[in-house]
Amino acid sequence: MSGARAAWAKHVGAAAGATNGRRHKYGARAVVRDGIAFDSTKEANRYRELVLLQRTGTIAKLEIHPMYAITVVRLSTVTAGARFTSEVLKTVGMYTADFRYVDASGAVVVEDVKSGPTKTTAYRLRKRLVEAIYGITITET
Repeated sequence: MSGARAAWAKHVGAAAGATNGRRHKYGARAVVRDGIAFDSTKEANRYRELVLLQRTGTIAKLEIHPMYAITVVRLSTVTAGARFTSEVLKTVGMYTADFRYVDASGAVVVEDVKSGPTKTTAYRLRKRLVEAIYGITITET
């Protein structure tokens, strides 16, 4: 890489907060807080808010980056009734949320920090699949 090109790559990477001269796809800046890597400052700021809420007892069991498997299953009828068995055939993907915690009412909350450009078609599909498979609602902040 020529000197001018290397300088430009370094400048562009530094402006976006990326490493190795690469920009983040949506211009977000990767941040490390409390030894945890976050994809954006917005996500890191939400983490700080949730940590404070946990300290005050408003929420409990805060988890960062919980993962959900997206699987294909086969349903088989056991009897003529509505009884089914399921067999996992293959895990076809993973969905990583930003946070999971228990709120004051005891409900489990799954949260994903999103901006307009990051709500891609692929994200929306994975979100709907995970909500259907696990019977949860993913809250976007």
